[in-house]
Amino acid sequence: MLLSRLTLHHFRNYQHLELSFDTPLTLLQGQNAQGKTNLLEAIFMLATSKAVHAGQEREIVGWRADEEPIPYCRIVGGVHQDGRQLELEVLLTQRGDLYTKQVKINGAARRALDLVGLLRAVLFLPADIQLVDGGPGERRHYLDVALCQLDRGYCRALAAFQQVLQQRNSLLKRLREQAANPAAPAVAAQLAFWDEKLAQQGAAIVVRRQAFLQELAPLAAERHRELSGQREALSLHYLPSFNPGALSDAEFERARDGLWVPPPCVLDPAGVSAAYLRKLASRRSREVAAGVTLYGPQRDDLRFEANGRDLRPYGSRGQQRSAALALKLAEVQVMAAAGSAPLLLLDDVMSELDAQRRSTLLAVLDDVPQAILTTTDWEDFSPTFRARAHCFHVASGIVTSIR
Repeated sequence: MLLSRLTLHHFRNYQHLELSFDTPLTLLQGQNAQGKTNLLEAIFMLATSKAVHAGQEREIVGWRADEEPIPYCRIVGGVHQDGRQLELEVLLTQRGDLYTKQVKINGAARRALDLVGLLRAVLFLPADIQLVDGGPGERRHYLDVALCQLDRGYCRALAAFQQVLQQRNSLLKRLREQAANPAAPAVAAQLAFWDEKLAQQGAAIVVRRQAFLQELAPLAAERHRELSGQREALSLHYLPSFNPGALSDAEFERARDGLWVPPPCVLDPAGVSAAYLRKLASRRSREVAAGVTLYGPQRDDLRFEANGRDLRPYGSRGQQRSAALALKLAEVQVMAAAGSAPLLLLDDVMSELDAQRRSTLLAVLDDVPQAILTTTDWEDFSPTFRARAHCFHVASGIVTSIR
């Protein structure tokens, strides 16, 4: 799976860009705020259909798009995949005050879901330290983006769960406003209907997240040992918001509190669904009073520990950054084992790493078919490395080859 070319129109500070990738390594150098990260974000949007650093997708549309008869933003990528040539396109077009998104594959209009996974990519940004020290939403978003690239079934289950969750939350809000009695037969019947749908899709999400993290954990631990010079042992712990049924309630609470590490296990979807239903049924009064669903995948979390210490409150910035990078490098390995090694996108990583960590990261690059890196300083990379890479200079949205 290789990206051979990229075309941008009115994407952030790129009015127009045509760029070819003809070597496994691409190195983009430029000062801050010149467009290096924007270029990586455009590639990642081709992989996931979602913008990385935008609250609303219209934020990625360049300001000069207003000069067009119909303002638009366009990203096109040429991809080699298993002997096939694919052209992937994401187009945003202004309609009134809003922008509508259209996805095309080889020129044919398709759903965004059909795009995800055709170009697998792993993106590491300096801000990814928030995977460790940020809120649970950051970690859930990471799991969802990674798993949607790996598993179309997960992506469908996630979309269905979110739709059901929205409808159930609307019902709970309405019941709260009506001061409804959760035990009343009519109210209980309404909740039971949505509980069943929520548990079915939610169980699929919990089972897949658990399995994914059990794949990631030993790989991330090994990468973290290398990054830390064999001084630290990293562990990852999935923290579902309800006991999915593999542990006793006492064991589950001890594991969530970081007092005990449960052995690896394979969750049964039917068992998880039944456990979820029991949790929802036992907490109906509380959820009606809150007017929102309090349990399920939308409340899950992930804990990072190094040598048994929770890195969120107790880790240094260096430890947190290394843990986040180890997680992303492990994700590369999991994707490769699933049949297609991803494109690795690294944004100004070297400036944050010491010599040991730089050496470890550069060794990893030999195991991926394609990597695109950015830097502000050529000296972050050796002359030997720069000779292997196709090097570009980026300034004010203009990308210039320097070889």
